[in-house]
Amino acid sequence: MRRLLLSNDDGVNAPGLRALHDALVSHARLRVVAPDRDRSGASNSLTLSRPLSLNALDNGFYSVDGTPADCVYLGVSDIWDESPDLVISGINHGANLGDDVLYSGTVAAAMEGRNLGMTAIAVSLVGQRHFETAGRFAASLVGALEQLSLPPRTLLNVNVPDLPWDQIQGVRVTRLGHRGPARQPVEARDPRGRTRYWIAPVGESADDGADTDFAAVESGHVSITPLQTDLTRHAAINDVQDWLDALT
Repeated sequence: MRRLLLSNDDGVNAPGLRALHDALVSHARLRVVAPDRDRSGASNSLTLSRPLSLNALDNGFYSVDGTPADCVYLGVSDIWDESPDLVISGINHGANLGDDVLYSGTVAAAMEGRNLGMTAIAVSLVGQRHFETAGRFAASLVGALEQLSLPPRTLLNVNVPDLPWDQIQGVRVTRLGHRGPARQPVEARDPRGRTRYWIAPVGESADDGADTDFAAVESGHVSITPLQTDLTRHAAINDVQDWLDALT
């Protein structure tokens, strides 16, 4: 039976993580290692300034006082006798579309699994109601992964519309779309009258073409986007080289 490591960024007590566990528990041997609190937006950060606490909970899950990447790093270490075969992060409480993947702790947990040589999947629900739908789809992916041959250092970013299972229109393989600029920060006052700022919601979609993850979920389809970590702007290499040559 497959050995799966589950993690997330919404915290060890999040309903999405429980839904993912319940959907997969009959399909695999599970280890759940997740942050002790909501760490949404933590991205790929690791905690380097202090040691981490790993605590076993009554339900068999483990909590870590660190980031999603910390959790996966510990979860695939030799703390346990056996290493997992697959890392699944989620189910996130909200979409991770387009540029969201740069900030997402959900994607970062899967990315850390990929960095450590694991096959990895990030699963997000485009809403906060139908976690069972996303869990059911995650279980179907796990059951079919043996038939999928992925290039090395690839992970799958999955976004599931917030719909009942029978209203899902199908599955599309997509590219990442893009968002417009983030909204302005929201000013607030604390009880002492000091000015504070909330990070505002993400920007609206700016590139939502028919082949994007935005378009897929908008039409009721599950979006699966294969991701890599090469951030090189290959199309600009020659232009930058020509610019440097002109300076010398």
